[in-house]
Amino acid sequence: MREKITKTRSTGNMISHPSPNFGDRPDGCPIDILVLHYTGMQSGAAALERLCDPESSVSSHYLIEEDGRIFQLVDEDTRAWHAGLGIWQGCQDVNSHSIGIEIVNPGHEYGYRPFPEIQIKAVIDLAQDILKRHEVPASRIIAHSDMAPDRKQDPGELFPWQQLAENGIGLWPGCHGVAEISSGISGTAASPDEFYRLLEAIGYGPADSDEDKAKRTIAFQRHWRQNDISGNVDGECIAIAKVLASAITR
Repeated sequence: MREKITKTRSTGNMISHPSPNFGDRPDGCPIDILVLHYTGMQSGAAALERLCDPESSVSSHYLIEEDGRIFQLVDEDTRAWHAGLGIWQGCQDVNSHSIGIEIVNPGHEYGYRPFPEIQIKAVIDLAQDILKRHEVPASRIIAHSDMAPDRKQDPGELFPWQQLAENGIGLWPGCHGVAEISSGISGTAASPDEFYRLLEAIGYGPADSDEDKAKRTIAFQRHWRQNDISGNVDGECIAIAKVLASAITR
């Protein structure tokens, strides 16, 4: 276990709280994914304890409390254990390629609630700081549920992804060169097969069953169509997915 974290950060409110749960990144492995989580526990203190418990075998690089305090647990140069099994844009070892940020929120199990503005400001400040040091494409700034839709919901449909994109963090229609959604959206045909192809183009892993497809659809909606996470594919989903896929592949 490291006694201190030596790399300095320009972000304020940074507290060093080293976790023993980390390892080496593979030689030559780029840091090109940023994964955002919620803690999904009853308190930030409980989450911090678990992320630093050697018996838990989990960690993240950072934890952000609801009052905006930022804890650095693992140095960015090393591999934290936050992502688990999953895939994004063909990458099946997300831990090795990513930086993980845990955002304190009780989650769907313990009383999911909106994220305080002071906390979101800290998320934005930290993410902007990370992007100064690492070349992370906007399409690889993702939710935990994006890379692991079969088992994760975080950070969920209340997380303000649009606000992040407006501050240069991630993709959102109409932000930073990404096309707007057409005003004729209501006339967009709802073709599920086309939508699932677009999901793969955006980065979601392949779906082998109707259940897999539904879970990927819900994960997509939690991130990019938060007012309706029914799992139903409609014209709005198709239109959003087309814009996102076009922004990634152009």
